[in-house]
Amino acid sequence: MDPRAKIETKSLNFYYGDKQALKNVSVVCAEHMVTALIGPSGCGKSTFIRTLNRMNDVIPGARVEGDIRLDGEDINSPRVDVVELRKRVGMVFQKPNPFPKSIFDNVAYGLRINDLAKGAEMDDVVENSLREAALWDEVKDRLDENAFALSGGQQQRLCIARALSIKPEVMLFDEPCSAIDPIATAKIEDLIMKLKRKYTVVIVTHNMQQAARVSDFTAFMMMGELIEFDKTERIFTNPANRLTEDYITGRFG
Repeated sequence: MDPRAKIETKSLNFYYGDKQALKNVSVVCAEHMVTALIGPSGCGKSTFIRTLNRMNDVIPGARVEGDIRLDGEDINSPRVDVVELRKRVGMVFQKPNPFPKSIFDNVAYGLRINDLAKGAEMDDVVENSLREAALWDEVKDRLDENAFALSGGQQQRLCIARALSIKPEVMLFDEPCSAIDPIATAKIEDLIMKLKRKYTVVIVTHNMQQAARVSDFTAFMMMGELIEFDKTERIFTNPANRLTEDYITGRFG
């Protein structure tokens, strides 16, 4: 049985003004699976992932054509509330970006601005979010400390906890390990594999070993085009396209 599509793009084109950054990209991000996007720098991976929660909307002159559906609903429809969409589709960026607040207040931020929890309930959600992000045991006695006191890897897991606190359905990771060390990277990879039990995960990564380790499906992109999309195992052991094989074996990129 094929897994159910959580997010699906069909014939997706994206433009920054006159420059076309995505060309006819069709990808299915399956529910409770990890989909990885790989490809050389500047190939459109980050642009693609940012179309999934309309982060590109803030860029002047940005324009999208084609279809992006979340649970079958067109996310670019005028009826869609972008704030609601971003609650459902959380995002973690390349560099950890905690707020200059306490560890507790970082995780509680989304709960407060969306009026989702108060008092003891908020304490519970913060604890559960930190547990889900595999950070609770390291910070439970220092929740009042400034988030900047944490290491880079801990800050990135804090940002994951912050995204998880408002109970998204999808988690987008845009190169979440590029700014942290190998030990912290291993923790985040382990975390991503656990998160798919509850969430649908999409990850942009430069690290092909990482894509092979954590993902169920892999999309290989080049020059804004989708070259190949398949189960990760097949992409890495028996790719259908010569360009994919050349990239994976290090002949270019």
